[in-house]
Amino acid sequence: MATNEYQVTGMTCEHCERSIREEVGEIQGVEGIQVSAQTGKLVVTASGDIDDAKVLGAVEEAGYSAVRV
Repeated sequence: MATNEYQVTGMTCEHCERSIREEVGEIQGVEGIQVSAQTGKLVVTASGDIDDAKVLGAVEEAGYSAVRV
């Protein structure tokens, strides 16, 4: 089990959280997603190693930007 944390810029509401959750949830191996517009944090848990590029790309696809913490 691997867990990575990211700081997301631009989230303001539940819709933002849902958009990110949907995009990141499409990444193979992802088992858990915690995202908070209030704190700007995204925590991704996966069965194996997490490819940061895929997570960051998914966040960008949702319309936001992120960096790994």
